[in-house]
Amino acid sequence: MTAGDVQQSREIDGDGRTVRALLANRKYSIDYYQREYKWQRKQLAELIDDLCQKFEESYEANHERIAVKDYGHYFLGSIIISDKDGEKFIIDGQQRLTTLTLLLIFIRHHLADETSKGQLSDLIYSVSFGQPSFNLNVPERTACMGALFAGDEYIVVDEQESITNILARFGDLSECFPGHLLSDALPFFADWLIENVHLVEITAYSDGDAYTIFETMNDRGLSLTPADMLKGYLLANISDAAERTRASAVWKQRVAALMDLGKDEEADGIKSWLRSQYADSIRERKRNAAPRDFDLIGTEFHRWVRDHEKAIGLGKSSDFLGFIERNFVFYSKWYERLRTAANSLTTDLESVYYNAEQNFTLQYPVLLAPVVIGDSDEVSLRKVKVTASYLDILIHRRIWNYRAVDYSSMQYAMFLVMKEIRGKSIDALVEVLQAKLVEEPTFSTNQSFRLHGMNGRTLHRILARITEYIEVRSGYASHYVDYAKRGGKNGYEIEHIWADHAELHEEEFGHPTEFAEYRNRVGDLVLLPKPFNASFGDMEYHKKMPKYFGQNLLAGSLSPSAYQNNPGFKRFLDESGLPFRAHPEFKKSDLDERQDLYTQLAELVWSPTRLERDAVAPQQAGTTTS
Repeated sequence: MTAGDVQQSREIDGDGRTVRALLANRKYSIDYYQREYKWQRKQLAELIDDLCQKFEESYEANHERIAVKDYGHYFLGSIIISDKDGEKFIIDGQQRLTTLTLLLIFIRHHLADETSKGQLSDLIYSVSFGQPSFNLNVPERTACMGALFAGDEYIVVDEQESITNILARFGDLSECFPGHLLSDALPFFADWLIENVHLVEITAYSDGDAYTIFETMNDRGLSLTPADMLKGYLLANISDAAERTRASAVWKQRVAALMDLGKDEEADGIKSWLRSQYADSIRERKRNAAPRDFDLIGTEFHRWVRDHEKAIGLGKSSDFLGFIERNFVFYSKWYERLRTAANSLTTDLESVYYNAEQNFTLQYPVLLAPVVIGDSDEVSLRKVKVTASYLDILIHRRIWNYRAVDYSSMQYAMFLVMKEIRGKSIDALVEVLQAKLVEEPTFSTNQSFRLHGMNGRTLHRILARITEYIEVRSGYASHYVDYAKRGGKNGYEIEHIWADHAELHEEEFGHPTEFAEYRNRVGDLVLLPKPFNASFGDMEYHKKMPKYFGQNLLAGSLSPSAYQNNPGFKRFLDESGLPFRAHPEFKKSDLDERQDLYTQLAELVWSPTRLERDAVAPQQAGTTTS
């Protein structure tokens, strides 16, 4: 073989690699002209859902860890590398590699034994000549990644897009990663992730070759999406040329509107529609169970429609025409409306926004399930509002009782709800959903709800909801969006009423750990602007209590001043009967009182009677009381 032959053979290499083989003691760089890290919560949640579902197809609680070797495998796609004299630059794949690194850091924090932590550390960073550096080596991200790895807070100074997104996605992991996998199953998941998840590393030895590969693999003109293939199948079964042309134009218009919502929204909208109206089965919750309607629509909806055409009423040409012009138009418009409501707090669909804040993507097929073609817009809206409120109540009851609300934990239950409410009238819908809430634990079931390492973001929003509820019913304007904002100079933080000084409470707590548990109970928490919290958070209670007055009403209610010259607040107290009172001092008994108060507030904010109110037509709503 000549030297030229050797060079030729090195122009492009392709190697299948596990996550361990890809990241262990290997460095990857990103050129200055590469785009920022842009993944949003949706992309992160989809990846976590896919990984966890694949893992749980094999995992059993009675397994030994060696059994992971025989678990199912998962292909995460390809990455494209330009090798410049031995230094590897990522041309395509930095979004996935960055996210994988964040996931590895997250898992490492939650592993108990040092051996398991160590094997993940090798995939996150390595040391050369005494100098540690991250395996995804991007200098401007080093300080941020270092803080995440160490478990320290990182203060954003210049708010670079990549840094902002990295911090946000790492925070999202605590809500997107299934809570039930964070205990005994986590070492198994960690082993599976690094040994059974595979990528193909394609290496070129010049930027030109690398970008040629990238462009070839991402040429949109050469690949059809499931939406494209569904369109082709439906149009092919419309016999009249003029009708086919008209249906094609309608399809393009609606798909364009969905694509304007964001990446993959046309596919997500179609999945939500088909699942809501037609899915009658789902994979059984046992190992090696076959995928059924709900699952197949999620992965290959174009094939599913073709295979079930008779069951969904597709036979003659007019059926296919109506499926596009009537069914697809109706449900895609409602999906578009729901997705828009999820991104901005509105008065008519506020619960859709709150559910989206919890990353509850399962809400869309459930919300569409009771809506029927032929319903007026007003009737459809009432059905959606009732269902969205049910989900809001269910989600927050589960959170309060430390129950998981992630996709994999809720998928089966939501499928059953979706089937049961499909096409229901408003009265029947309210009856079904209220009966389902009776089966769930309430807020009063857990009298010691508290802040812990996994629920900080969620508890922040709960406090924002409670605070907003008090203020709106006292005649104040709504400031929920402000209160829910975390970080930044205008953000809010969770404030502990007790400063972190166990020695000040020795007469009531025999051990600092008992004090720490009590201090994290929700009754000891309020929301305050970040500058205020930084300035006064460490003060003893009697010094900072007067300063609470003038902040939001939940915090201000600790001060006697809140009950003076405040007729709106007084009227709210009289109507609600809630046990608000000023607390000149804040002992254990005072915290117990506030704990009970917050629990009662939660029962009001997320009361099942909301479903009855949402079911009332607008012209009747004026005659009802809130």
